[in-house]
Amino acid sequence: MASVNKVIIVGNLGRDPETRYMPSGDAMTSITVATTDSWKDKSSGEKKEQTEWHRITFFGKLAEIAGQYLKKGSQVYVEGSLRTRKYTDKDGVEKYATDIKADSMQMLGSRQGMGGGAPMDDSGYGGGGGGAPAPRPQAAPQQRQAPASRPAPNFSDMDDDIPF
Repeated sequence: MASVNKVIIVGNLGRDPETRYMPSGDAMTSITVATTDSWKDKSSGEKKEQTEWHRITFFGKLAEIAGQYLKKGSQVYVEGSLRTRKYTDKDGVEKYATDIKADSMQMLGSRQGMGGGAPMDDSGYGGGGGGAPAPRPQAAPQQRQAPASRPAPNFSDMDDDIPF
């Protein structure tokens, strides 16, 4: 049986991105994103909220783009996968942390001249390295089927000398 490790997050950055460079020279950018659930309590009728914070890490060209264009408060759409790592804290206690390794990112909104929603993946597709963001891909129009009650068109009476 196949398994799936896929995460989709839409939220706002809690602080500016932190970009570091690994010994190989590749960029690594970390962000924290807040997602908020809100609901109305059935018993009291009052509105309740719960905010979750997510640690997200970008690598390579996508890390450079995230570090350059994202800012505290930016709204972002991120797709990735969960990664759990083990570490030892300052007291010598082994702990585990679960982060999101980003595969693609889309900047949402347009805060202070930031990019206007060009989708980006880990290859850097969608712009970033200077210039304007790439245009948003257009979805192909859906084809409509003629209603069953309408007769099919008869093309036999068309002139054959019309150039196409």
